[in-house]
Amino acid sequence: MTTNRLQLVREEMAHSNLDFLLVTDPSNRQWISGFTGSSGIILISKQAAYIATDSRYWIQAEQQCPGFELVKVAGASTSIATELVEKISDGSHFGYEHENLTMKQYQDWTNIISSMTWEDVPNFIPASSIIDKLRMSKDNHELTLLMKAVEIADAGMKHAFQIIKPGMTEKKLAWEIQKYVIENGADSLSFNTIVAGGEWGALPHARPRNVALKKGTGVVIDMGVKVDGYCSDLTRTFFLGAPTAKFKEVYDVVLTAQMMAIERIEAGMTGLEAHEIAASVITEMGYGDYFGHGLGHGVGIDVHENPRLSPASDTILENGHVFTIEPGVYLPNWGGVRIEDQCLMESGKVRSLTKSPKLDLEIGVIDD
Repeated sequence: MTTNRLQLVREEMAHSNLDFLLVTDPSNRQWISGFTGSSGIILISKQAAYIATDSRYWIQAEQQCPGFELVKVAGASTSIATELVEKISDGSHFGYEHENLTMKQYQDWTNIISSMTWEDVPNFIPASSIIDKLRMSKDNHELTLLMKAVEIADAGMKHAFQIIKPGMTEKKLAWEIQKYVIENGADSLSFNTIVAGGEWGALPHARPRNVALKKGTGVVIDMGVKVDGYCSDLTRTFFLGAPTAKFKEVYDVVLTAQMMAIERIEAGMTGLEAHEIAASVITEMGYGDYFGHGLGHGVGIDVHENPRLSPASDTILENGHVFTIEPGVYLPNWGGVRIEDQCLMESGKVRSLTKSPKLDLEIGVIDD
């Protein structure tokens, strides 16, 4: 797997006329090498690949990174930079992940590069998009891992549906969900579980409170897990008791927008065009002012990665892309409804990977 990915990266480097590529983003580092340690930098050339890390991770790097030469360094980022700069040849084209370089790393590299003697100074070229582009299309191995995470998320949402009741606090429900998924195969959470009852549901990224859930209100639950390095992301909105007319109305708006997006999004569309499918439905149904975020985002090693389905995205959606479709309506002093599924672009169309019920309005209702 690592060998194949190195070959793909080198092909992209050749297209960009790069002799070297510095990888500093932790998720890109994991994708290309398999390394899961918290500290390390990778340098890829046409013939070699290096991973530089400190003594905490020497054994781990040797085990996880076949095809990479381990560069043993003393731990400071300056030392890592020094060790790798020495492998760069005069006059070469050197790509670096400009969008993922910290200020400290940038300063270290600038100082080291300026202190060295070059007969022909290398050309330093921004190249954040090289691995990012490759990561968007998931291979079969990645899809297998993603499905493990998806299945546990679906099971966690089912568990939430079974145990939720008036009087339970948001924190308690979040804890029970988290406990369940960890006990049933998740390595960790892909993000902190969101449980937001009543008016609190108007906050898309609400944090669970020590506040009791009340009958006659909606409850937004947004959760995900990580399994073998890959993430899931799933949202459902329930109602405690018989749904009000207002809840039915808003729920129908969001569900219609999501179903329309899943049906109509196709390979070859931009992220903007995909977003507009759902956004136009919500606007036509009178709630356009209350849908403020993008329709979705890629999911893989990171729970939020490319491609983005948003007004600012010109990324072309392709087969193999995995992303969420998650329209929402958020009304101040009332609450919110969001429905999110993790989806795969396959044979030019969208297929939902998550299977938690949503199509029958009764699924969005919980009787005490």
